[in-house]
Amino acid sequence: MNPFLLRQFWSLVETTQAQVLLSLDDASLIQELLGQLQQQRLLDSDETSVLNDYASSKLSLIRDIAQNR
Repeated sequence: MNPFLLRQFWSLVETTQAQVLLSLDDASLIQELLGQLQQQRLLDSDETSVLNDYASSKLSLIRDIAQNR
């Protein structure tokens, strides 16, 4: 994953309302973040797959960040 896409992903996590991040189940949370990112930038299938795997591996961190806001 390129650094720009990684920064965009974490920026999106920071700007998405904490209540949204905490209220969704795992699959819905990933779809929400990828959907928002897709609106900002056209993702190809490889980027979508990599981001899906990456977000899945970072779910607890994403929820921790949301809880601490």
